[in-house]
Amino acid sequence: MSPALAKEIPREEGEGGSRRSGWGLLVTAGVGGTLVALYAVATPFVTPALRKVCLPFVPATAAQIQNVLKMLENRSGSLVDIGSGDGRIVIAAAKKGFQAVGYELNPWLVWYSRYRAWRDGVHQNTKFYISDLWKVSFSHYRNIVVFGVPQMMPQLEKKLEEELECNTRIIACRFPFPRWIPDHTTGEGIDTVWAYDLKHSRGCEIKSLEITSETES
Repeated sequence: MSPALAKEIPREEGEGGSRRSGWGLLVTAGVGGTLVALYAVATPFVTPALRKVCLPFVPATAAQIQNVLKMLENRSGSLVDIGSGDGRIVIAAAKKGFQAVGYELNPWLVWYSRYRAWRDGVHQNTKFYISDLWKVSFSHYRNIVVFGVPQMMPQLEKKLEEELECNTRIIACRFPFPRWIPDHTTGEGIDTVWAYDLKHSRGCEIKSLEITSETES
C-alpha cells in the first residue's frame, strides 16, 4: 500500500465519525426538545390528578348545559362554575344575561375558555381564573354550578354551607351532595342536575325566624 493511500483511509474514517457524531447530537437535541414540550403540555393535566381530590376534565354534554340553564330560569345575579373546564357552562350562562365566572386549575383550559368567550362575543360578561377551588371564597355568588366527583362533594358541601348566603342556588351536575335534599331535579343518567336552594336549609330557616322575632318585639 502506498503512503498516500494509507493517509487517505484514516482521514475518510475521521470524516465519517464526525458526521455520525453530528447526527447523534441532532437526534439527542430533538428527543430532548420533544420531551420538554410534552412535559410543558402534560403537566397542567397531570398535576390536578396528584392532588388529594382529583377533579378531572369531562366536557359537559349539550343536555347537561340545557338542564343547568333550565335550573337558572327566573334567576339573576352573579354565577360561578366551580371546575369550569373549557368554559361552556360559563359562556352559556353569559348568553342568558348572567355575569359568569369560572374557576379552573388547568391553565390551558382557562386560556381556551377565554378564547371561546371572545369568539362567542361574551368576553365582557365572563371571567376565568386559574385557581384551586379550596382556596377561593364563593360568598358573593348567588348561583353556583358544580361538576364534581363523589370524593369531593362532602367537603364542598361543608365549605359552601359556611360561605354562602341564604338566597343562593347551587346546581350540582352528575353527582348530588350527600346531605342536602334537592329542591329541584331534572334530566336522566349522567345528564341529571340537582338544584339546592339554601333558603330551605335549616340554618337559613332559623336565621329567618330570629329576624322575624326581633322585628315583632
